Amino acid sequence: MNIQNPGCSTMRPMERAIRILAGTFVTLSVALGYFVSPYWFLLTLFVGLNLFQSAFTRWCLAEQIFARLGIGVEEKVSTGRQR
Repeated sequence: MNIQNPGCSTMRPMERAIRILAGTFVTLSVALGYFVSPYWFLLTLFVGLNLFQSAFTRWCLAEQIFARLGIGVEEKVSTGRQR
């Protein structure tokens, strides 16, 4: 059975990059918190709070860093017409 989520197929590249980064940090910090030190769970809390605040303020530091590095930035498509 092949079920696709139509919402994910229209996801912007920057949004996808942010989700990958957040998911990686959360997974890594939970593993480090379990195996190394419980203080690593603070990184999980930081990532969660950052995602929460960015939903309301529409500002995300990772998004600005990615944009400067050219990660997740959509290239403009030329229409072939010149003015």
